[in-house]
Amino acid sequence: MDAKQFLDFLGRAGNLKWVPRHCVTRDGRRESVAEHCWRLALTALLLEEEFPDLDMNRVVALCLVHDLGEAVTGDIPTFQKTREDEAVEQRAVETLLEGLEPAPRARVRELFRELDAGQTPEARLLRALDKLEAVVSHNESPLSTWEPLEYDLNVSHGLAEAAGFSAVAALREQARQDSLDKIRRGE
Repeated sequence: MDAKQFLDFLGRAGNLKWVPRHCVTRDGRRESVAEHCWRLALTALLLEEEFPDLDMNRVVALCLVHDLGEAVTGDIPTFQKTREDEAVEQRAVETLLEGLEPAPRARVRELFRELDAGQTPEARLLRALDKLEAVVSHNESPLSTWEPLEYDLNVSHGLAEAAGFSAVAALREQARQDSLDKIRRGE
């Protein structure tokens, strides 16, 4: 391992700590992509017993890298992201990975191939959890920070993805109820 190249990669990936997401936190600041990835990984870790047939270490790994390209491109909300944005993000990941040794570079590339294909239960679970985490984050945000389309989006986003996983579906239903309650209260 080349220590300098490794630390350079961590520095570039560390940009996620200050790349803001669309969502606003309870205290009124923009959430960082790293904060989103951390809570997503924590969610996967805590749900391990719910999915004994899945490789939850792999799900956690997918959580940690799924937004890596945003260290270069910044965050684009899902409702605004185009195919071109996704292609730019994929190229950004490749640029980031150039500084890694072959083995870790190959591992991260494989995780991205799995994410892009979306065929494994682990990749599908990541997608369901990713959408759930976005809804939970928005439920924590002041309603005044929501865009008009987010009222419907927060109630419906990720329901189909969650349906394939009963534990996630239950969490998603609770988050949906929380969204409806928040909207009703006007908070």
